[in-house]
Amino acid sequence: MPDTTLRSATISVLVENEPGILARVVGLFSGRGYNIDSLTVAAVESGGARSRINIVTSGTEMVIEQIKAQLDRLVPVHRVADLSLEGPHIAREMALIKVAGVGEKRVEALRIADAFRARVIDATHESFVFELTGATDKLDAFIDLMRHLGLAEVSRTGVVAIARGVRTI
Repeated sequence: MPDTTLRSATISVLVENEPGILARVVGLFSGRGYNIDSLTVAAVESGGARSRINIVTSGTEMVIEQIKAQLDRLVPVHRVADLSLEGPHIAREMALIKVAGVGEKRVEALRIADAFRARVIDATHESFVFELTGATDKLDAFIDLMRHLGLAEVSRTGVVAIARGVRTI
């Protein structure tokens, strides 16, 4: 009987930086009904010749293996790495969180921000914008705590990830 246990996978894909490659990667996911939980992409070489795409997705082991195999067959993909399986890795996300409030709620938002090491990057008499970097769970926890203090808006980068040590993709 096939394993139906779902797991999260952080997949890094090194590609030629050319028009349409991101659309092809996203099309691969949408065409097969796979979900993308997080997606980041940026040039990683001087001159912009190659880009790195970080994708967080979830599925059964079989689905994730299919995703990796299909990504690997796309041209111009150079390398596909499942950082979740290949060993220790670092994954971080950044968020800008706007909290509107006055009085004690404002003071409490600042206390919580300090505990989470969030930086105030904009302040008015009625609101703060906090910048927070860390693991997705940390950002989720901070946002949940801000909900009752006047959470107004959230903008997140998505996960960026890299292998620990000398391993590279």
